[in-house]
Amino acid sequence: MLSCAAGRKQWVLAMIGKLTGTIDSVGEDFVILDVHGVGYLVHCSARTLQELPAVGKAVTLAIETHVREDQIRLFGFLSGGEREWFRLLQTVQGVGTKVALAILSTLKPADLATAIAMRDKAMITRAPGVGPKVAERIVTELKDKSPALTAVDPAVVRLSGAVEDRRAPGPVADAVSALVNLGYDQPQAVAAIAAAVRDAGDGVDAARLIRLGLKELAREFTR
Repeated sequence: MLSCAAGRKQWVLAMIGKLTGTIDSVGEDFVILDVHGVGYLVHCSARTLQELPAVGKAVTLAIETHVREDQIRLFGFLSGGEREWFRLLQTVQGVGTKVALAILSTLKPADLATAIAMRDKAMITRAPGVGPKVAERIVTELKDKSPALTAVDPAVVRLSGAVEDRRAPGPVADAVSALVNLGYDQPQAVAAIAAAVRDAGDGVDAARLIRLGLKELAREFTR
């Protein structure tokens, strides 16, 4: 009997990877998708629900199927990339389906990738139910998997990691710290100082890096 149950689970997991149908109704955290007269209850992030077409319209959702002894739950996404992030987030200890959906409700996949690459824990803690410890685990455990998914300059990602791990040269670390003390977020400060180092080269003192960093921030503000 156990082998039969396991076989049924594998069949369900293998078969439900995508659903195309008509939106029947939308709930607080789910959509009922009518597929040839069968209504599938599909859980979605708030962002996905907001981006769905109107009731009665057709839609295709990438599906992640979770099977337990007492239930089968479907999770739907408008893109395969969002589904991959849903899976990836759950590889982190303390992140289940509820927290993963909360994060994807708060951050677009590209913004999440950038936040992880930049070690921006504050951005991740904006999601309901995500505290500092969970955010720390997310940026630490997924940091090597996110740079390829973000458009952030690799030099900025490297500098962010060096600052976070206290490996940055003294003048660079001092310049980043100075901008943070002036009220800029650390990711903003790191990006500005990375640009300053790129323009001025290595061996520049902190004072000049700060001036160049402030000029870079001013340019960003006027764009």
